[in-house]
Amino acid sequence: MTPGQASDYTQAEALIDGFNASALLADKGYDADYIITKADSIGAEAIIPSKSNRLIERPYDKELYKERNLVERLFNKLKNFRRVATRYDKTASSFLAFVHIAAICIWLK
Repeated sequence: MTPGQASDYTQAEALIDGFNASALLADKGYDADYIITKADSIGAEAIIPSKSNRLIERPYDKELYKERNLVERLFNKLKNFRRVATRYDKTASSFLAFVHIAAICIWLK
C-alpha cells in the first residue's frame, strides 16, 4: 500500500520479487528498463506497450495484453464500493481489510 499521492510504479519491483510467472502484464506507465529487467530476472515476458517517448519501441503480444482488461474491470468493481473509492479509513490495515471484504463480495456474485 502506498499513500494516495504516491505513484504505484514505486512498488513494482517489490511486487515482482518472489513471484513466479510466465508473463508480466502492465500498462504503459510501467514501461521502464528496471521493471523489464526485473521481469526478465524471474523468467517472465514483459507484456508492456512502449511509452511514446521511448526511442525504440519494444514488441509485445497484443492478444495477451488484452487480458489486462480483466484486472481493470476488477478495480472498477472495487471502486463501486464507496468506502474503497474514497478511502475513508484512516489506517492502511483497515482500508486493506475492507478491500478484502469488497473483493470477497465481488467474487461471491
